[in-house]
Amino acid sequence: MVTARTAAFTSHDGLALAVDVWGAGSPTLLFAHGFGQTRGAWNGAAAALASLGCRCVSFDCRGHGQSDRMAGGEYHIEQFAGDLHALALAQPEPPILVGASMGGLLGLVLAGETRPAPFRALALVDITPRWEAAGVERILAFMQAHPEGFADYAEAAERVAAYLPQRRERKREDQLKPLLRESADGRLRWHWDPALLDGVVREAERYQPRLLEAASHVDVPVLLLSGERSDVVSRETVNEFLRLVPHARHVDVPGATHMLAGDANDAFTHQIAAFVEDVLPGGARRRPAIPQEVS
Repeated sequence: MVTARTAAFTSHDGLALAVDVWGAGSPTLLFAHGFGQTRGAWNGAAAALASLGCRCVSFDCRGHGQSDRMAGGEYHIEQFAGDLHALALAQPEPPILVGASMGGLLGLVLAGETRPAPFRALALVDITPRWEAAGVERILAFMQAHPEGFADYAEAAERVAAYLPQRRERKREDQLKPLLRESADGRLRWHWDPALLDGVVREAERYQPRLLEAASHVDVPVLLLSGERSDVVSRETVNEFLRLVPHARHVDVPGATHMLAGDANDAFTHQIAAFVEDVLPGGARRRPAIPQEVS
C-alpha cells in the first residue's frame, strides 16, 4: 500500500495548510474535503488510487485539522476558493478535482468561473449547487452540539456513533486523534475552529445563485456521485444539476449517506478510478454523455 508524504503549503495570504501526497504518477487527483472534515477523510481512497498509478494530493482547509487558523476568526468562502485555486496551480499538471460537499462547491465555482479551468475534470461527492436545507442543518447541529468538548475519546466515539448510525464500527481512539484537540482545560474538542460556524455558514445561502450560474459554464468532464440515503442532495437537486451540466455523468451509490466516501469507500474508489480512466486521452469521456434524470 502506498503511504503519504506530509508537507506544508503556504496559502495566498500566508497561512500554512497541511498537505498529504501519495504516489508520483499521473494524472494528479486533488482531494478537497467537506466542511468540518479533514484530509484524513480521503486516506483510504487516495492510497488505493495511488497504487493504481495516480498521484493523489489531499489537504486540510484553513481552520481545519492541522492547517492554520485565521487570526481573529475572520473566515470567508473566497479565502477557501483561493487556497484551492493556488493548490491546483501548484501541481505538475491540471488535476482532477475530487470535492466533497464544501470542497465540491469550491471546485464548481472555480471550474465555472475561471478560464482556463484549473482542473482537468471535476468529481463532485454528494453535493449540488442547490442543496436540501434540512440535511445541512443536521450537520451544523452536530458541529454546534458539544462546545464543552468531551472528557475522553470514548465519549467522543459515542457521540459520533449516534450521529452516524449507518456505520457498523465505532471509531477507535487512533481514528479520533486526528479529529480532536486537547484544550487547555484538558477536554477534547473538535479540530475545526469554532469561528468557522459564523462567517462561512452565514455566506453559504447567498452563494447559491452564483453556484447555479457557475455550473452552467463548466466545460470539463464532470462526475456527480450521490448517496442513495443522502439528506443533502435529492432527486430534485440532482436533476436540476444535470440540466445545468448536460455532459455530467451521475451515479447514485447504494446505501450511502452524505458521508459517502466513509460509508462506501470501496464503491466510491471504484467510481473515481473509472472516471479517471474515462477522462484520460482515448477514454470513454471523449464521447458526449447523455444525462439521465433520476426517477
